[in-house]
Amino acid sequence: MSLLFVAVTSRSATRPKVFDVRSYGAKGDGKTNNINAFAKAWKDACAWNGRSRVYIPRGKFYLGGVTFKGPCSGKISFFIDGTLLAPSNNDDIKKDTWINFQYIDYLTISGSGIVDGQGKESWPHNNCYKNDKCPNLAINMGFDFVNNSRIEGITSRNSKAGHFNLFKVDHFNVTGVKITAPGDSPNTDGIKIAFSSNIQISNTHIGTGDDCIAILSRNTKFDIYNVTCGPGHGISVGSLGKNKDEKNVKDLTVRDTVFTGTRNGIRIKTWESSASTIAISNLVYENIHMIDVENPINIDQKYCPYPPCQKMGDSQIHIQNVTLKNIWGTSRSKMAVRLQCSRSFPCKDIQLIDINLKHNGIDGPAIALCENVKGSATVQMAPPHCLH
Repeated sequence: MSLLFVAVTSRSATRPKVFDVRSYGAKGDGKTNNINAFAKAWKDACAWNGRSRVYIPRGKFYLGGVTFKGPCSGKISFFIDGTLLAPSNNDDIKKDTWINFQYIDYLTISGSGIVDGQGKESWPHNNCYKNDKCPNLAINMGFDFVNNSRIEGITSRNSKAGHFNLFKVDHFNVTGVKITAPGDSPNTDGIKIAFSSNIQISNTHIGTGDDCIAILSRNTKFDIYNVTCGPGHGISVGSLGKNKDEKNVKDLTVRDTVFTGTRNGIRIKTWESSASTIAISNLVYENIHMIDVENPINIDQKYCPYPPCQKMGDSQIHIQNVTLKNIWGTSRSKMAVRLQCSRSFPCKDIQLIDINLKHNGIDGPAIALCENVKGSATVQMAPPHCLH
C-alpha cells in the first residue's frame, strides 16, 4: 500500500496544473471575444510554481490580438484542442501579431487544434509591392525572446501575413505541424526566422502563397528535415542586404525534404545594390526531391523585386561553402540550376554532388546557368554543370 501511495503521489506531482479557459469565462461559440478570459488564464498559469497548462477545449474561440508575456514561474504549455479564430478585419487585431508569446522559457504549444487567421478578407490589401501605404497585416503567431521551447501537432490556417514568426529565439523545435493557405495568398510565409539559433523544423507540411520557410538575418545552427513544401516559394535564405544592420547567416542544413509545384526549391536571395556586407556560409542541402518545381536550385544575387529598389551596383553579400547533394526530380523551367552570384563578391566553394534534374518541356532538356561562381561538380550531373 505504501508503495502504491508513493507511485500515485509521484504521478500526480508530474502532471501539469490545468487552467481551462472556460473556467475564466471563455465561450467557444465563434462570436464572443475571449481576450480577457485567455489573458486571465495565462496570468494564473504563468504564475503557477510548477508545470502548468492553459487548455483550450473543442469549440471555436474568437480571439482578438493578444500578447502572452513571461517570464513564468515554471514550465508552461498552451494546449489547443479547439479552433482559435482571428478577427476577419485586420483593423480589429490592433497588433502586428495576432497571438504573441514573449520572454518565456520552456514553452510548449501543442494539441490537435487549429489557429485560423481568417485572412481572405485582408489578402487584397497585401499589395506593398505597388502601394507604399499598404496596411501592416497581422502574423498568426509570434515568438519573441522564447527559449528551449517547441510547437507540435497544431495547424495554422489562412494567416493574414506570415503564419509563425520567430525572433531572437534559441533552442526551438517545430514538429508535426501543418501550415496551410492558398497558393495565391500574398506574403503568407509559413515560418519566418531572424536573429535565432539552434532551430529544428521536422515532420511538417507547409503550403502557402509565399516562402515555406524564410531564413533571415543573424541565424545559425538550423536543422530542417522531413518537410514537405508546396504550394509556395520554397525554402529561402533571405532576402538579405536590404538593411544596414543585418548579420551573418551560417550553419544551415536542409535534408530529406520534398518540394511539390513550388516556384522555387532551394533559394538564396540577396538584394542588388545591398546596404549591408555580410556572409552566408556553411549551408548543406541533401536528399531533396523536386516535383514540378519552377526553379529547383536558385542563387539570386540580383534580387530587386519592386521600386524603390534601384539596380545601381553589385550585391555585397558573400556566399560561400554551400553543398548541394543528391537532389533529383523535375523542373518546370528549362533552367533547372541558376547560380547567379555577385560580380564584386563571387560565390565560393559551391559543391554540386549527384544532381539529377529533368525538364520535359518542348524547349528541350534542362540547362544550368553560372555567373561569378567558383566551385566543383562531382558524380552525376544533370543538367550539365557550368562551374569552372
